[in-house]
Amino acid sequence: MRIGMALNYAGGFKETVAALVDYEKAGLDIVFVPEAYSYDAVSQAGYVAAVTERIQIATGIMQLYSRTPTLTAMTAAGLDYVSNGRFMLGIGASGPQVIEGWHGVPYEAPLEVTRETIEICRKVWRRERLEYDGKHFHIPLPPGQGTGLGKALKLINHPVRDRIPIILAALGPKNVEMAAELAEGWEPLFYYPEKAKDVWGASIEAGLAKRDPALGPLDVIAQTALAIGDDVKGLIDLIRPVQALYIGGMGARGRNFYNNMAVRYGYAKEAAAIQDAYLSGRKDEAAAMIPQDLLEATSLIGPKSFVAERVAALRESGVTTLNIAPMAQTHAERLALVEQIRDLAA
Repeated sequence: MRIGMALNYAGGFKETVAALVDYEKAGLDIVFVPEAYSYDAVSQAGYVAAVTERIQIATGIMQLYSRTPTLTAMTAAGLDYVSNGRFMLGIGASGPQVIEGWHGVPYEAPLEVTRETIEICRKVWRRERLEYDGKHFHIPLPPGQGTGLGKALKLINHPVRDRIPIILAALGPKNVEMAAELAEGWEPLFYYPEKAKDVWGASIEAGLAKRDPALGPLDVIAQTALAIGDDVKGLIDLIRPVQALYIGGMGARGRNFYNNMAVRYGYAKEAAAIQDAYLSGRKDEAAAMIPQDLLEATSLIGPKSFVAERVAALRESGVTTLNIAPMAQTHAERLALVEQIRDLAA
């Protein structure tokens, strides 16, 4: 399995990227540059490309509604150019809280918007004259819209690659099916290897049945916290507030994708209670309600033998990339974790 890491720059972006150079030397394969509603992922990915040599660089994730599909394609081609072909376009629909609350854009038809965006991006990268008549995007604008002066164009530059790998962040059945059909990579959240087949197996199979063989095998990217040692089990409680935020507070009642995922994992009663507590402002109580077995199954925290067993379970379930969050106080300790998990996942 490849080893990846999300870029956590809470302590300072430039300092984090300076440390990334050491992770690259230690064997890290890919870094995921976040966006959410912080600094944009594009400028940061370009900075990472300038100071690294080998590591792949992925956006994790760029939100579909905040850019036109054509601009998304142009941006990806530019990042692939400045990184010498090391870029992966991680995209996702995000959710209505961010899209409507931050960007002021209606959160509509995420499945259709995602599919059309992918199709447009690939046409741009192939330097086809861009003509597209979808349900949501019409390029050029048709008669009766705009000035009527729109002209079908093609990308001026010749991209480094005519097919930049796409990673799709997806949780729902139809979205996961589309990832297996159209994307080079699929990134779920809180991945539970023993339950993955029951929750997503049918969607993956349906998508793979329609997949173009030229896309190659689907890269399954599992995010997980990492700590290895005989005295690290207590660190698992640090994950509680994060899972409580997503399961309890990332969306309204009936519109929380992560809560729905917890239900599909078999935690319906717990998911409802966590959401009730979180939305009522009782965040600590919500965090305490996160089931211990859910925490343990979706992380890599414990003695080396335990972590090795969990890595084997992830591999058995189809995971091909581990997106780790090393839990240690010093840079040297985090670097050692990267080296250890690289050996265990080899």
